[in-house]
This record gives sequence, C-alpha cells and structure tokens, in this order.
Amino acid sequence: MKAKTIKTILTTKRQEWIKSIDDDDLRGKLFKDTIITGGCIASMLLDEPVNDYDIYFTNKTTLVKVVKYYIQKFKQLNPGSELGITYEDTDDRVTIKVRRSSRESMASEDGFNFTDDPYEDLETHAEAPNQEKPKYRPVYLSANAITLSDKIQLVIRFYGDPETIHSNYDFEHCKCYMHRTNLVLPAKSLEALLTKELVYTGSKYPLASIIRTRKFIKRGFKINAGQYLKMALQLNDLDLRHLPTLEDQLIGMDAVYFAQILAAIPPEAKINDRIDSYYVIGIINRFF
Repeated sequence: MKAKTIKTILTTKRQEWIKSIDDDDLRGKLFKDTIITGGCIASMLLDEPVNDYDIYFTNKTTLVKVVKYYIQKFKQLNPGSELGITYEDTDDRVTIKVRRSSRESMASEDGFNFTDDPYEDLETHAEAPNQEKPKYRPVYLSANAITLSDKIQLVIRFYGDPETIHSNYDFEHCKCYMHRTNLVLPAKSLEALLTKELVYTGSKYPLASIIRTRKFIKRGFKINAGQYLKMALQLNDLDLRHLPTLEDQLIGMDAVYFAQILAAIPPEAKINDRIDSYYVIGIINRFF
C-alpha cells in the first residue's frame, strides 16, 4: 500500500474516533496530542489486514483526560457491572485499576471468556460489529490500555514524543508512525519489513515480546536466535515469581488475555506477593 493511501486511511480513522467523543474540550486536544503507531502501519505497508490501530498520547494531561473519560463511559454503558474501576496517576505513568473480588483484573463489557487461542479470540471479539451499541465504545479496560470497538486501542502505559514512545517498543518494524499530518517511515523499519525480519530493540515487556513472536511468525516473519537471546537476557532481569511483576508483564499491551490466569491464582498460592510457580503452571495447563 502506498504511503499516501496509508495517510488517508489513518486520517479518516482518527477523525471518526475523535468525532465519537462527546466532550468538546477533550475532542479539541486529540488531533495534536496523539500518535498512531505500531503494527497497523506495518500491516498496511505489507498489504495485510489491520488488527487494530494503536494510539498513544504526547502528554500526560491529555492522557489523564482520556482515561477519566473512558472509565466514565464504560460505567455508563455497563450499569450492571460490579467492577470497581479507578485510575492511579503517579510520577511516571497512569494506570487503570480494576477490582473484582479483591483482585486486580481487566474489565470487559460482556464478561467475555477466551477459548483455544486467547490472542486471536481477543482480536476477533473486539472488532465484531454490534449494531445496537455505539462505535468506538470501550470494550476492555486494563492497566496499560483501553480497547475500543472498531479496532482502536488507546495505549496508556507510555506517553511522550515519538522517540520516547518507541524507546519502549520491542520490534523495529513496528516503529513507523503518524503524528498530526506527518507520516514517518524510518529506514530501519522499512528494511525490517522488506526482509520480514524480527529485530528486537529492547522492551519493558520482554515476556510479552517473546509471546508476540508467535503471531509474527504466523504472518511470515523470521527471527534468528540472537533476537531470542536478547529477549531472554532482559527477561532474566525480572522476577516473575513476584506477583506484581508478573501482573505488570502479562496485563499489558497484547498480553491482556492473561488476566484470567492471574485472577485464578488463589490466596493460598501467594505468600507476601510471591507465587508458587508449579501451582501457576497447573493453572496455565487448564487454561491452554
């Protein structure tokens, strides 16, 4: 797909999303304070279907307004929900907190349950049309992202200029972006796309990155052993038996579907936020 066509598609999608927001003040900020990036541009360059459009925010003020808006919108659209949904604003990030039975989890508009392949289930379910509900409504809320219907995902884990956001990205080919009217296609990203090669550049979520390689390999990408070694080295710096660390690794970005596994860990399997890995392996075997 040509760059001009990609730019037109992204502009139209962003305009439709912004028009769906009924807060005039917020709507007026979103054109200049958002960046579209991630796999959507890569998919269009390769003439492949787009799973979703990842939108990031350039500043914290607008990000907080968006989080507050969609938490309230989710509650309005799901009045029977017994979820306690709040947000936490700390020095370096904004986090959505969802509580069900004293466990942090994710909020879903219809209590959706996953089947054989959680990643594919989530993609398919989130894009499924529903004529009775408004477009671009919040269907999932997790600590790091707000998933809207109609293929929009608002990522709240990171914010800032494109360079800051992409410093947290894992694979080179996903670093094309559009800010305002500028579509930027870095040479390294285009090279990785042309060769369909996964080049790992580092991430705060190495566990999610390792899992993400599955979907890219399905789409014809190749990866060498050195890239796995880089991910493994970063993963080794993490203590995955520390429950908050495991939650942060799994309830983020594309790994939102692991929320059900975390929610299934009973109190007796946790001591001072430490988990029994063998017990968790048993839970994973049941889910998969």
